[in-house]
Amino acid sequence: MIRVGLAQLNMVVGDIDGNARRVVQAISEVSEAGAQIVAFPELTITGYPPEDLLLKRPFVEANVTALERVASSTGDIVAVVGFVDPGRSSIYNAAAICHRGKVVDVYRKHRLPNYGVFDEQRYFDPGRGHILIDTRDAVVGVCVCEDIWSERGPAVSQADAGAQVVININASPFHKNKLMERTEMLADRARRAKASIVYVNSIGGQDELVFDGGSLVIDSKGLTVARAPQFEELLAVVDVPLGEAGDEDDPSVRRVELQLGPRIDQDPSQLMHDLLPPEAEIYEALRLALQDYVHKNGFSKVVVGLSGGIDSSIVATIAADAIGPERVLGVAMPSEFSSSHSIEDAKALAANLGIEMLEIPIAAAYRTYLETMEDAFGRAEPGIAEENLQARIRGNLLMAISNRYGHLVVATGNKSEMACGYATLYGDMAGGFALLRDVFKTEVYALARYRNSVGTAIPENVLHKAPSAELRPDQKDSDSLPVYEVLDPILEAYIEEESSTEDMVARGMDRALVERVITMVDRAEYKRRQAPPGPKVTTKAFGRDRRLPITNRWREQPSAELPAREVGDEGPP
Repeated sequence: MIRVGLAQLNMVVGDIDGNARRVVQAISEVSEAGAQIVAFPELTITGYPPEDLLLKRPFVEANVTALERVASSTGDIVAVVGFVDPGRSSIYNAAAICHRGKVVDVYRKHRLPNYGVFDEQRYFDPGRGHILIDTRDAVVGVCVCEDIWSERGPAVSQADAGAQVVININASPFHKNKLMERTEMLADRARRAKASIVYVNSIGGQDELVFDGGSLVIDSKGLTVARAPQFEELLAVVDVPLGEAGDEDDPSVRRVELQLGPRIDQDPSQLMHDLLPPEAEIYEALRLALQDYVHKNGFSKVVVGLSGGIDSSIVATIAADAIGPERVLGVAMPSEFSSSHSIEDAKALAANLGIEMLEIPIAAAYRTYLETMEDAFGRAEPGIAEENLQARIRGNLLMAISNRYGHLVVATGNKSEMACGYATLYGDMAGGFALLRDVFKTEVYALARYRNSVGTAIPENVLHKAPSAELRPDQKDSDSLPVYEVLDPILEAYIEEESSTEDMVARGMDRALVERVITMVDRAEYKRRQAPPGPKVTTKAFGRDRRLPITNRWREQPSAELPAREVGDEGPP
C-alpha cells in the first residue's frame, strides 16, 4: 500500500505563476499529511485548455520555468505534475515526475483526443514509450487523461510491465452522468490491468467547459476505494492498495528508481462522497461555471433581465448562489404587453433572493422607435419586426448598464430556444455569458423545482404559468413552437443523438413535426454563431461540440426544395 495525495484543484488558464504557487503550496500541505506521492491534474501549470496560447513560444517557455520552480519544492515526496513539454520541433501534453528538487523524467501523452470539445491534435504530437516509477514500496505507472480510456492503452501496458498502481492525471470536462461513465470505465480498466488506478481530475469553469472533479481511486478488483466531491477543490491523502505486478518484458518502458518517503503512521482521508442527483449535478455545474467566469475575468457584479419567467428566474437564482446576492442586479423592463403578474413575480423573486432590482419601463422607448420607423414600415400590421424591437430595446438597456458600471450581462435563453432560433439577435441574446445555452427548457423547470426543494427562491406562479415572451397580446411560446415536452425529445434526438427523420418517426414521433423542428434548427445556425459562450452540460453543446456551416444546403432528401423563408426571419435560411 502507498499513500497518495489527490490534488483536485481549480487552475486558471494562462496564470502560470499563480498556478505554480498553488502547486507548491499543495505539495507542502500533502507532505505534512503524510503523502508519499501527490498527483495534480492534466496541464496543471498552464491550465486546461490553453488553446492557441500553445502557439506562443514565450508561453511554453514560461511553463517550463514554472515547472522547475515546482520541482525545486519537492523533498521526499514524488509529485506528478501536468505541463507542456517542448520537444525539438513540437510540443507534448505531458506529466513531469518531480522528486528531490528536480524533474527526474517526463511522460508524454499518447492518445490525443480530437472529437467533441477536444482539439489536441492541433497542438500536440503523441508521445511514445512508458515510465514506471520503481520504488521499494510499489511500482507506479503514469499516464494522462485519454490514455486510460483505451482498452489496450498505456494504463494496461504499464500494468502488464509491472505497475501495481497507475496514476492518471486529467482535465476531463463535465456533462450529465459523466462521473458514472468514468467510474464504470475505470473499474473495467483496473480489472483488466490488475492494478489500482488513481484518477485525479480538474475542477472549475473555463469559458464553455466545466470540470467537475470527482477524482477516484479504484482497486484492482474494480471497487471504488475513494471518491472526491464534484465541483469542489480538494487536497486529500488516500491509502492506495497495490495490484498484481505483471512481468512482461516491454522495451518501450523506462524505469525510474526512486525512494519514497516513509508512510507516516496516521489515518488517511476517509474519502467517499456520494454521487449528486441529476438536477443537483447540473445545477452545481452551472453555478461553478458562472462563478469562475465572473471571478477569473474580473467582474464585480452581474446583471440579469428579469421578465418574471422561468429562465430569468433560474439564472438570477444561480447567480445569487454563485457569487452572492449583493453582486446580482435584476432589471425588469415591462412593456405595454407585459402582464401584471410578470412584474410581481420578478419582484417576488428579487425579494426571495435578496438581490437589488431596477424597474425600467420600455413602452415610451418602443413608441418612439415605431414613430421613427413609420416611414420605413408604413401602415403594415405589427409583426415580428415590432416584437423584436422590444427585445432589442431591453438588450440595449442591459448593455448600457454593463457599459456604465462594468457588470457582466448574463443572457437567459435556453437550449430549446437557441436550437429553434426562438431568440432575437442583439435582444434577449445580448450578453457576455449565456448560462442556460446548453439546458433544455424542460430541464430548466426541473432545475427550478430542485432549487426550491433546497430553499424557496422561485415563486410558485413562475413554475406554473405558460411560457411567454410577452411581445404581443396574449402571446404564448406554444404559438410558435411545439410544447416543450414534445419539442425537447425531438431536439435531443436530432442534436445530441444525430438521429435522422426516419429514426425519429420509427420511435413514434410525428413526421411533420419532426421535419418542422429540423428545419427550424438548421435555419438558426447563424444565430448560434453570434450567441455568447455558455457552459456545456450535455454530450453535444452548440459551439465546441457541434460545428455546422451556416451556408448549407444539405437536407436528408437532397432533391427536396429548400423551404421558403418565413416573413420576418432574420438572416439566411
